[in-house]
Amino acid sequence: MDKTKLSPKNVWGKVVLYLKENKKVALYVACGDIVDVKIENDSLIIRSSDDFLVGVLEDGRRDIENALRWQGLDLKLVIVKFESLKQKQEKDILKLIRLFGDKFVSN
Repeated sequence: MDKTKLSPKNVWGKVVLYLKENKKVALYVACGDIVDVKIENDSLIIRSSDDFLVGVLEDGRRDIENALRWQGLDLKLVIVKFESLKQKQEKDILKLIRLFGDKFVSN
């Protein structure tokens, strides 16, 4: 199969369907809202900024890989944890508070 023509959204949709049909309920629910998926270099790449979700994906790695094989795909599963803009902003605010203390916090 020509992997360059695969739609990441279609592949991921079929993964989610497989999880539902195979009664992997917790993983199915967790994966249902994932939209940041792409296919590159023979890999299905899933990105999330949510630590809990990344943990659920790692725990369910074997089931997700089975869902890919069920589709006849030989894709490597790559789970990427990234820091969201909101997380970066919160970290910067905490750093400023540590540096400037109460002078930084306004009423």
